[in-house]
Amino acid sequence: LPRGQGIWPAFWMMGESITRVHWPACGEIDIMEVPGHEPGKLHRTIHGPGYSGTHGLTASVSLPAGATFSDAYHLFAVDWSPGKIAWSLDGKVYHTRTPADLPAGAKWVFDDAPFFLLLNLAVGGRWPGYPDATTTFPQELRIDYLRIFKTG
Repeated sequence: LPRGQGIWPAFWMMGESITRVHWPACGEIDIMEVPGHEPGKLHRTIHGPGYSGTHGLTASVSLPAGATFSDAYHLFAVDWSPGKIAWSLDGKVYHTRTPADLPAGAKWVFDDAPFFLLLNLAVGGRWPGYPDATTTFPQELRIDYLRIFKTG
């Protein structure tokens, strides 16, 4: 993964209903976000009605001993079934969410409609900040493979 101030690689999913119900009612599942100013810290979040933006349900995990995600390839995954989403890094589950985790009165929107995938490398923004003199260019995001499968 690329790194540096203002660099923001991400792999995420958005509910296909976005054109009808808009965000966050369509749902968003962030599989991985590694902002360049935290090159050893992986974030994942779900966004939905009543839990979006800075109030999204987030968890993170850091690599040991100062390692960064740009040092080697890693396997980012989400196992998603009705009523449950589990995130893993390099084959080890590090976080799970269910409807019981939502704020009171909030709706679990992840079983209602299909989702589409997005894979991007953003430059700048409120969260990672903007590139500065320490940020090197060009940057490169390398993907070895993407696998999608349906069980059952």
